[in-house]
Amino acid sequence: MMGVLPPAVCPLPAPVASSAFVPPASTPAGQAALERLRAWPGEHRVAVGLSGGVDSSLTAALLVEAGWQVEGLTLWLMSGKGACCAEGLVDAAGICEQLGVPHHVVDFREHFQAQIVDFLVQGYQAGVTPLPCSRCNREVKFGPMLQWAESERSIGRLATGHYARVRHGANSDNGRHQLLRGLDGQKDQSYFLYDLPQEALGRLVFPLGELTKADTRLEAERHGLRTAQKPESQDLCLADHHGSMKAFLDAYLPPRQGQIVLTDGTVVGEHDGIEHFTIGQRKGLGVAWSEPLHVVRLDGAMNQVVVAPRAGAARGEALVGAVNWVSIEPPTAPMELAVQVRYRSAPEPARLIPLPATDADSAALRPHRVRLEFAEEQFSITPGQAAVFYAGEVLLGGGLIQS
Repeated sequence: MMGVLPPAVCPLPAPVASSAFVPPASTPAGQAALERLRAWPGEHRVAVGLSGGVDSSLTAALLVEAGWQVEGLTLWLMSGKGACCAEGLVDAAGICEQLGVPHHVVDFREHFQAQIVDFLVQGYQAGVTPLPCSRCNREVKFGPMLQWAESERSIGRLATGHYARVRHGANSDNGRHQLLRGLDGQKDQSYFLYDLPQEALGRLVFPLGELTKADTRLEAERHGLRTAQKPESQDLCLADHHGSMKAFLDAYLPPRQGQIVLTDGTVVGEHDGIEHFTIGQRKGLGVAWSEPLHVVRLDGAMNQVVVAPRAGAARGEALVGAVNWVSIEPPTAPMELAVQVRYRSAPEPARLIPLPATDADSAALRPHRVRLEFAEEQFSITPGQAAVFYAGEVLLGGGLIQS
């Protein structure tokens, strides 16, 4: 269920539209993006989610150039210095002023704290490595932004700077809105969008889906955007905000010294918090052993990091719950597909077997559960992370890896 936006909305005055000359698109991909936006069916009014980075800035600029009626929307998620906070708010406001479009800031700090920060802390305490970005996209960003745009501004579409694509139902082979990988394999962000519902997908615009990051920089320079050369943020905004993920965790979790043990219980070292380890990790364990060791389990109850030699660290199967089927109807029979178990990992061939829902699944309104059997054993199957299913460029669905 989507979160409800709080009433604290801070719209900035709409600036006077800029009459500055914008030269023709400098890349074929930029020109193609403009042509797609100009030919887009239906009303050309859109709210643009602005983080203050170059990707969302160019998204707004391309839409304005293509003749859309644009309004900028920034969610205030955290206080203080951070890519999506103070600095990002200033840059987002500056971009809207430059483009001559209204800018709205919505105070969403309380909801972000409950849905993302508290969720992360609880997961790490339990020995799970949570994936906040897909949860944030569904519960904090896309759903609430669409809701706000429609209720407050009567705008039915949302655009963001994600490197992904949507094939809308009228153009798909099964009538469903289908989520596709971005064409830039190094920047594709579809993995983090697997949990979006059909209703949201049908209202999204991703102008950068067929651009490379290099194209984006060139097109941003063409527009003279203040963010054109802004450095890349980290994948996780909380790490940007605190300086590192370790600093974020240290701010919320006190040190809890415990043991590093082999699977048979042999103690081989000590740690100061299981939250600083992840499944598959080999480096930085602080353990001297006769052969390299990998983390195979994080035991929250015992406060132990369990390690094993490489031969005992791989797994051939995974249980995945809370599955969201995006581009296809939920399958009823086993199927072969490719699975990505980390954002930066390569897709691996696997057999997917649908399983009956548990009572907890049904109560949570997430009734789809599957078992994955990989063609080759994997070293990074991590409870709390997402397993996302692909058929070529099409994202079929995804869910959370279970303990």
